[in-house]
Amino acid sequence: MPAAASRSAPLDHPVWRALQNYQIGPDDAALSFAARLARENGWRPAFAARVIEEYKRFCFLAVTSGHELTPSDAVDQAWHLHLTYTRDYWERFCPQILGRPLHHGPTAGGSDERHRFFRQYADTLAAYEAAFGTLPPYDIWPSARRRLLLDPRARRVHPRQAMIVPRWRVRLALVLLAAAGLIWWRWRDIWAFST
Repeated sequence: MPAAASRSAPLDHPVWRALQNYQIGPDDAALSFAARLARENGWRPAFAARVIEEYKRFCFLAVTSGHELTPSDAVDQAWHLHLTYTRDYWERFCPQILGRPLHHGPTAGGSDERHRFFRQYADTLAAYEAAFGTLPPYDIWPSARRRLLLDPRARRVHPRQAMIVPRWRVRLALVLLAAAGLIWWRWRDIWAFST
């Protein structure tokens, strides 16, 4: 299929049209899905909105690609939150928007699963590019190494329960502390010599 035809295919697909008009959760909620997603992940509202768009793209691919896919971590966070809106997800989203159930299956662990998820993630990125005619945004869809080896090591922490300091600030503080120690040591010798 030529690239131009491939790029227009999602726009013409009924699932894609339904996804574009779909809003997650009740219309009258005081805290919208996007605001909740941003709040629970410490994201800016604009980033959360982009993640929701990428989540919709993932769902489109999941029901049209013909093979299992693996979401990015950010997309997975949107999917997890959407699953907590059980009535919306199972009674409206799956039957009316996607036209079929979309189950979330976590890994069973082990090296076979790791290889399977690496393959699925690569297939997901390839399916994305084929369907949408562009590479997925890297800040939402990172490399397989980051997604499957580094991101799972991350821990979600509450800012009130931990002090989160970027590594560069820790390094800067250590350099400044070492410099202050050297200055003190030098001045101590000068001061002792002058008295």
